[in-house]
Amino acid sequence: QVQPVESGGGLVQTGGSMRLSCSASGSSFSTYAIAWFRQGSRKEREFVAAISWSGRNTDYTDGVKGRFTISRDNAKNTVYLEMNSLKPEDTAVYYCAAKPVSPFSLSDMGRPPASYNYWGQGTQVTVSL
Repeated sequence: QVQPVESGGGLVQTGGSMRLSCSASGSSFSTYAIAWFRQGSRKEREFVAAISWSGRNTDYTDGVKGRFTISRDNAKNTVYLEMNSLKPEDTAVYYCAAKPVSPFSLSDMGRPPASYNYWGQGTQVTVSL
């Protein structure tokens, strides 16, 4: 069983950059699809980005395309979310989630939160004006 652990959150000014990391505790990430979700104040949890276990396929919600980049280093058991040109509306708790996939399915990932089995505790990202 894998346990995602997020790090890298904090306070940044509008237009700034920040990199979040998601590391695996308990098992290897190598055959898991990983996604980032976020939940702002008084909002529902929403999909941000996902990456297949191979790293060949990625998916982004429209609001972060061109600004955020998801990547992974399976040798380091870590997934990253590079966030640029940050806006106040990006302020939220960011969660890393993992789901096991077949090693023969190079592109398997997904957007629904319910499809992910393992969740981290979240890291706060605050973008100031």
